[in-house]
Amino acid sequence: MKQLLKDIIADQKLFLKNRKTIVRYFPKSFLQGEEIIVISGVRRCGKSVLLQQIRDNFSKNDYFFNFDDDRLSSFNVDNFQQLYEIFVELYGEQDTFFFDEIQNIDGWEHFVKRLYNSGKKVFVTGSNAKMLSRELGTLLTGCHLTYELFPFSFHEYARYNKQEAILANVAGTISKGKTLALFSNYLKDGGFPMYLKSKETIILKTLYDNILYKDVLVRNQITNEKEVKELVFYLVSNIGKPCSYTSLTKVIGVKNPTTVKSYLDFIENTYLLFVLNCYDESVKTQLRNPKKVYFIDNAMVRHLGFHFSNEAGRLLENLVFLELRKRGGDIFYYSDNTGECDFVTRNGAKIDKAIQVCYAMESPDTKEREIKGLLNAMEHFDLQEGLIITNDQDEEIHKSSRLIKVKAAWKWLLNK
Repeated sequence: MKQLLKDIIADQKLFLKNRKTIVRYFPKSFLQGEEIIVISGVRRCGKSVLLQQIRDNFSKNDYFFNFDDDRLSSFNVDNFQQLYEIFVELYGEQDTFFFDEIQNIDGWEHFVKRLYNSGKKVFVTGSNAKMLSRELGTLLTGCHLTYELFPFSFHEYARYNKQEAILANVAGTISKGKTLALFSNYLKDGGFPMYLKSKETIILKTLYDNILYKDVLVRNQITNEKEVKELVFYLVSNIGKPCSYTSLTKVIGVKNPTTVKSYLDFIENTYLLFVLNCYDESVKTQLRNPKKVYFIDNAMVRHLGFHFSNEAGRLLENLVFLELRKRGGDIFYYSDNTGECDFVTRNGAKIDKAIQVCYAMESPDTKEREIKGLLNAMEHFDLQEGLIITNDQDEEIHKSSRLIKVKAAWKWLLNK
């Protein structure tokens, strides 16, 4: 094992040597302090690149190891001490550790907690949402900070395409036209860095297969892949549409809604999809209400699901959800007997925002429907201001002493 670990360290160091990257946002405050930093997110969203970006802030940064390597099939928690000894042998004593995809090793928290207790600074990444909750809920309680990374934001997408400069001033007709074209591409292309390099759909297929088989089926010992595949296919083809666990049992041919819930929990832990609850003051009712499902990336949506005539609207709604998820806070949708609002967000105990998404309010009927659904939520939660996000419309609407702002999505994305 010792020579194998040395070989892997050498291989990984050579691989990273001249790697070109796009700078990702990361809270500078996380670089200081004694807490363990946990970076979590879907596979291939850029966690490894971000970890290298973080390493560049430290003069001593050699204690790096990526556990996503098929040669490590026999590595277990007992081998961490051997890895530590090899680090010291190769590079001398250092106080900062960088571990990539560490969730592949069961019991990793024990070693990381030991490093923390001895005064070491540790950064870890992993492709499983449970790293942010249950798996850290005992050993690392109170001694870690978490950061979720997503595929490229619109700003990062512009930087990747070397068009960041046009976002600085979009007042002119030409600049605005270029920005709209850039946003239109982003809406379809999504933000997975590997896919953006070539736009080859095989990259998305391989990514999906890795998530499905490694992170869902194998990790959770599921034998019926057909049921899980059919569930994903149905949900990605019906983004933003209410569905219940019971209705989904009929879709994939299982008898128990608990099976569907388990499948969804397993898939959600990989960050491939997100389940959205309908808001209700009663938590019990909230759990019983129909759910909505959104996906991690629009290119993935287009690859996995049916293509519909209103695809742009579905993609825009999915994109708005993802941005709300990145901004933090609790997100729900709201529905009553007279209408529906796409998203409401909660800050503490209070709902503070109501947001409707509509690609284009071209007809009076569409405009009236969108406003009605938003107003229902605003009145229910006593909000004086609401927001409708569109592809490229801007205006202010006053209704019943309440203000509704209509804003182009690209402006909203850039105005954090």
